[in-house]
Amino acid sequence: MAFQRSHRLNLLRLVVLLLVALAGIKFLFRDSFTLELHKHVTKDSGFWGDTGDTGQDAGSQSQALELPAAKITAPRQQLEQQGPRDIGATEMRLVHLDFKGAAPRVSYLEQVFPLLSQLGANGILIEYEDMFPFKGELEILKSPYAYSEEDIERIQQLAELHKLEVVPLVQTFGHVEFILKHEKYQHLREVERFPNSFNPHVPDTLALLKSILSQVIEKHRRSTWIHIGADEVFHLGEGMDSKNWMSRNKGDTGTMYLKHIKEVLGFITTQYWGLRALMWDDMLRKISVGALRESGIAKHVSPVVWFYAPDFEAEQIGQFLAKYAESGFEAVWFASAFKGTTGPAQTWPPLSYHLKNHLSWLTVMQALPRLAPLRFQGIVLTGWQRYDHYSVLCELLPVGIPSLAICLQTLVNGGFTEEAKRKVLDMLGFQSMQLEQSMCEGRGVFPGAEIYHMVEQVNGHLKDSILKALEEESAIKGWFSPYHRKRQFGNPRNMESFGSKVLKLHEDWESFVHNLRTELERVYFPDTVEEWMEENINPYLDQLRDLVRDYRAIIRLNARPKAM
Repeated sequence: MAFQRSHRLNLLRLVVLLLVALAGIKFLFRDSFTLELHKHVTKDSGFWGDTGDTGQDAGSQSQALELPAAKITAPRQQLEQQGPRDIGATEMRLVHLDFKGAAPRVSYLEQVFPLLSQLGANGILIEYEDMFPFKGELEILKSPYAYSEEDIERIQQLAELHKLEVVPLVQTFGHVEFILKHEKYQHLREVERFPNSFNPHVPDTLALLKSILSQVIEKHRRSTWIHIGADEVFHLGEGMDSKNWMSRNKGDTGTMYLKHIKEVLGFITTQYWGLRALMWDDMLRKISVGALRESGIAKHVSPVVWFYAPDFEAEQIGQFLAKYAESGFEAVWFASAFKGTTGPAQTWPPLSYHLKNHLSWLTVMQALPRLAPLRFQGIVLTGWQRYDHYSVLCELLPVGIPSLAICLQTLVNGGFTEEAKRKVLDMLGFQSMQLEQSMCEGRGVFPGAEIYHMVEQVNGHLKDSILKALEEESAIKGWFSPYHRKRQFGNPRNMESFGSKVLKLHEDWESFVHNLRTELERVYFPDTVEEWMEENINPYLDQLRDLVRDYRAIIRLNARPKAM
């Protein structure tokens, strides 16, 4: 009997010991490895071999990307009581918010995010550029109007509230003008004269990128994706360091490009466990299947195939898809456009153009099973706000919302059906739309509808009405020419024949512009308002202002002799 009690007691102790051990293991590995171990990748880590041995980077299959368990870290916070969300298991529809121009106030995003969700988006791709609140040595990169850390958190809370996955985008190779314009970082340029692209051979380049990526990722702990950009790396291979590298290693721009991308992905993969990467695909199109396969990047990044033309055949995209499948990629994303691709100074989106682009992408999605053995993960509806850091603003977000609504509903419904059209009209508060004329009739009830209608007036009437008054009014040509104005010489009798009309036109437009500025200031920061007015209002209204100024000054002279 005593033996049986002792045996049961030992069994009980064993069970308790096992429970304690399991609890300890659960504690150590809680929240999917969210313990911050802060390990860093060095060139001696063996991740791709010795990164200093550049001659072998693209030449050996054994150096393809592998994920060593010993280096898994994940300083990312999972939602309480939840495991990692596998958003990528379903098709994503990400709306691209390009904040390198006309970044809206958070109060406007509060109004827009519910609409995006209702229209069929389930994520947002945020390209912060200089609007991110960089700290420390990186503080020089941020705009005077950059979002605060509280703003970044609020944006993510709003997105989560409306079931929108947030994917931050950090440019890691090209389109880094906002970085390389600063004297502090000019030595990192591929070509000394141009701020477009990084020199991938300077050690400081990767060190800087690690700092930038770390700050952005740390502020997006909910995100399961990150986009590393890497498109349009202009002038790659033209710098002396690149020429020397290619000569020493018998390489080309493709292998050089992949070397840098491998280093960027290596940092992300080893430092942020479970964080999946995206990249634009245009540079990959130029690189051979062999080089892509040997690099091993296919294991750790998905290409985002972008094409913005209105009409294209699935086979045009199919050639790239087949290549990526052969190169080892298993999944693919697509990228369309709802604004920002029809001209760097475009102010009004052509609705039919962007609708046709999405209809073309639908044909690609339907044809994907026969084009390539790739898993379709999602589509990014791009809405570029500048072509690059130095270009002017193109279509503002409120102006692009009708186009975005049409494009999103086209994807949701598998075409721009009558049902999709009716839903767009109802949700935006319009009565009708004319796609070919890019017009929507009705008051509109969506966030920024006032700006939409006012920009429509600017786009359709401001320039024409002013030029008509200045260039077609015969009395102005005959009695108030540039010569008259320069010599302050005019007859009030003749001037009064056009004066009331010109003064009324000026008054009406000044009142209109005052109201437009008020609406813009509700959505945008002062620098955006000023830039948009300078680019789209002042070139025309200033001509009218100058004429009115001269008119008032000369008519007061009461027909005196001309000034000499």
